[in-house]
Amino acid sequence: MRVTGPSGSSFAEGASPRSNRLIELRGVTKRFRGRLAVDDLTLEVPAGEIYGLLGHNGAGKSTAIGMMLGQVWPTRGEVRVCGHDVMLRRTLALRQVGAIFESPAFYDYLSGWRNLEILSHYTAPTSRQRLQEVIDWVGLTGRERSIVRTYSHGMRARLALAQALLPQPTLLILDEPGDGLDPEGIHEMRETILRLHRELGLTILLSSHLLNEVEQLCTQIGVIRKGRKVFEGPTAHALQSRNWLRITVPDFAAADRFLRQEGLIDESRDGRCVAMSEGIRSDVIIRRLVEGGFQVSEVARDEQTLEDFYLSLMRR
Repeated sequence: MRVTGPSGSSFAEGASPRSNRLIELRGVTKRFRGRLAVDDLTLEVPAGEIYGLLGHNGAGKSTAIGMMLGQVWPTRGEVRVCGHDVMLRRTLALRQVGAIFESPAFYDYLSGWRNLEILSHYTAPTSRQRLQEVIDWVGLTGRERSIVRTYSHGMRARLALAQALLPQPTLLILDEPGDGLDPEGIHEMRETILRLHRELGLTILLSSHLLNEVEQLCTQIGVIRKGRKVFEGPTAHALQSRNWLRITVPDFAAADRFLRQEGLIDESRDGRCVAMSEGIRSDVIIRRLVEGGFQVSEVARDEQTLEDFYLSLMRR
C-alpha cells in the first residue's frame, strides 16, 4: 500500500503487521573500558507504534539507540532492526530507517535545500520532487533556499527531520527531537510527529526528557535505569498502574505511617497522595483514618501523570 505525499507522489507505508517487531534487543550488554553502559537489555518496538524510550542522563538510552543504528557495537546480545541483525547485515537492517541521532551537523554556509541534496547522496540520489516533499512535510516551505546559519533552532530541528525522511523510511528513530526548542517549537514538532505517524504509517521510536510530550505522543514506553529496563508496556497501562488517592489531613506523615502499618497503601508522594494497595477502596481508607483519630477534610482521586509514574520507578 502507498500513501500520497503533499505533492502527489507516494510514500512507502509501514504496512508490516502490528505483531511484527521493527526493533528487537535481546539480552544486550555494552561495556566501555569496563564501565557498564547497558546491562542485559531486552526491548521490543512493535510496528505501527510511537515508542518512547525514557531514562535519566547516563541511563543508557543513547548507547541503546547507537546499537540500533549500528554505530555502537554491543559487547554481547542481539540487535535486530526491520527483521535483520544489525551486526551482520547493517545495510539491509537500516535500509528503511531514518534517524536523528545526537546533534545533526549541517553546512551552515549552504542553503537547507543544498544540505539535503548533499546528505541524500550518502544513501542514494534523490529527486527534486522528493526533496520538496520532505520540505513540505516538515514545514520548511519558503525557507529551503535560505542559508542554514540564518535558521532558528526550531528550523534546524525541522531540517534534521527532513533529512531523516529522505530515504522514505518505515521506521523513524529520533533522539531528543524537542531538545532546546521553545514551547511553540515543541508543539509544532509534536504535531509533525503525530502527522507522520498518522498519515504515513511510520513506526517511531523517540528518546526524550520531556515527559509531558511523551505522554501525549507515545503509545508504548520503555524505561531504563542504570542500563537496565525497569518498565516496558503501553503508556495507558503506566498511567493506570497505581490507584492514587489525594487526602488532606493535619498531619500527612502520621497518616501515611498509619495507613502503611494497616497494609492499606503501598506508596505516598508529594506529601498529599497515597497509592492504595491492591483491592483496597477509598471508603476503606477514609473509615480507617477516622477510626484512627485523623481529621479528614478532603479525599479525592488523583490521576497519575507519566511524570509521577516515572519518578516512582526511579525511587523504587
